[in-house]
Amino acid sequence: MLSHPGRRAVLRAGGLTTAGAAVAGLTAACGPGRPAAAPSAPPPGPARPARPAAPAAALPRRYPGLPVEIAHGPRDRPRVALTFHGNGDPAVARAVLASAEKAGARVTVLAIGSWLDAHPDLARRILDGGHELGNHTQRHLAINDLPEAEAHAEITGCAQRLKRLTGSIGTWFRPSQTQYATPLVQKLAQRAGYPHVLSYDVDSLDFTSPGAAAVIRTVTGTIRPGSVVSLHFGYADTVDAMPPLLEELARRKLRAVTTTELLTP
Repeated sequence: MLSHPGRRAVLRAGGLTTAGAAVAGLTAACGPGRPAAAPSAPPPGPARPARPAAPAAALPRRYPGLPVEIAHGPRDRPRVALTFHGNGDPAVARAVLASAEKAGARVTVLAIGSWLDAHPDLARRILDGGHELGNHTQRHLAINDLPEAEAHAEITGCAQRLKRLTGSIGTWFRPSQTQYATPLVQKLAQRAGYPHVLSYDVDSLDFTSPGAAAVIRTVTGTIRPGSVVSLHFGYADTVDAMPPLLEELARRKLRAVTTTELLTP
């Protein structure tokens, strides 16, 4: 399904107000390179141990026996993958991540490169929460319709940003503005270092802003073991839907895991 980047969702869930979202957005947009105030001298005493560095992001993996384009995982294990298009207000993204973490769920975020340019701290926020981070092209154009060179630049542009921010090009590539990649886009993704293209078999339609109840009905009406669900940051309905959706998954004994966990025995 095509997402609609021009649509603005009003924050009305997760304790976020419009003013609070604006503040969060401005904070998240502060990238590296901005001068900081000089720290004051520490008082005499024993040196504090250095804080351990955060682990580097995982690299793409090849799954022998699976097709280039993967739409779902094994149907015989009680796991599902909730995958999010990484775009939109960072306050909404943080609310969705916090809701997942409260329920013990892990998700996969396919980030748009221009979003990472505007909010570079979110890459580490996603990984530090135990989630997975991947590539959803640089500008979220209709990649299947682009000339080969431009499509390749869309994939590698986002990959370069991910590597600069995390040390990895990300675990997955998902094509933009389409559920399925053309053979050419699949080939370009492999050339960029992604053995597989990640599709999905459940479309939440949250980008149409149908209301949280409708998002929940759509997902729970079609999800089954092994499903990969397409969701989006940037929409208040998604924030509202997360707690009851995760509760329903737990009731069905379906565990929300990263896509890599979904496919790993």
